[in-house]
Amino acid sequence: MSTPVSPSAWELDEQLFSASTSLERQLRFALQYAVLAPSNHNAQPWRFIVDGDTVQLCADRTRALPVVDPFDREMLISCGAALLNLRVALSHFGVAYSITLFPSDFDPDIVARLKVTPDGHRDPALADLFSAVTRRVTTRAPFASELIAESFKKEVSDACDIEGAIAICVDERSSRQAIADLIAEADRIQFADPRFRRELASWIHPRRLGDGMPAYGAAVAGLLDLAAPLVTSVVRVFDVGAGTPATHQRLVEGSPLLVGIATIRDDREAWLAAGQALQRMLLVAASEGFTASYLNQPIEVGTLRDQLKTMLKVEAMPQLLLRVGRGPYVNHSPRRPLSDVVD
Repeated sequence: MSTPVSPSAWELDEQLFSASTSLERQLRFALQYAVLAPSNHNAQPWRFIVDGDTVQLCADRTRALPVVDPFDREMLISCGAALLNLRVALSHFGVAYSITLFPSDFDPDIVARLKVTPDGHRDPALADLFSAVTRRVTTRAPFASELIAESFKKEVSDACDIEGAIAICVDERSSRQAIADLIAEADRIQFADPRFRRELASWIHPRRLGDGMPAYGAAVAGLLDLAAPLVTSVVRVFDVGAGTPATHQRLVEGSPLLVGIATIRDDREAWLAAGQALQRMLLVAASEGFTASYLNQPIEVGTLRDQLKTMLKVEAMPQLLLRVGRGPYVNHSPRRPLSDVVD
């Protein structure tokens, strides 16, 4: 069993990076930032294989969520977010690279191959987001009420556009209410499924481990509001109460900004693009003091996804739904030791 991860996973000292060391060491150093990407249930479904000047990003299907994510769509979105973080770190340290997506015809779990090369890609705009990597956090608490500037909405849109996705900022009160109602319906459907409750329970831990959501943390308070109280050391089954739909409805209604992320296609390449767009948007938001949390339930319930598409008024497939604002300080979610995810 792995040793529980310490908070130092988020407390990195960039001064320890050395351009005079081997490329393999430089890549391993940058991967400390890649693993700080978000993932559903904080499952961290990725593995990295470092070989000299090359790192392969692989989907780790042992950490799949077969009930909530039966087609591994959210798994690849998470891998995309990790890839974006790796790009940010390398750009900050001045390391040029080239990337090939899904490079193997024989192993579909190899999501990307990144190779350090002197004439490779350099992105100063990504480098500017570096300090936000360790500041980004998921906040499920209510956000402060404030008017969101149009200039920030454009930044959100541009961040997604650069990565090949579409951001839809929902402003109309009637649209927000309709989406809130759809989220409430998705909540009822998901929590009525005992398989969903068991899968969720398996990722909520009563003590801090290297993955999942600590049961005592403020970050899962909203989830525990939807569930029965903890009666044993390990949560096994959740029951949904009458107040469940209202919880997320209130969060939507009280959020300064609601953002949908969509892609024209709905395949593995699109899912990876959505993950990179998500993380780029989150880093832009964190750079300006904003945080976010997810309301993906209508996308996870297949029968409701087309309804959300109509409500977002977009000719593309919704991949993510987020609320964005300024929230109270919350702890970062735990991370597995790098030795567990890097070969």
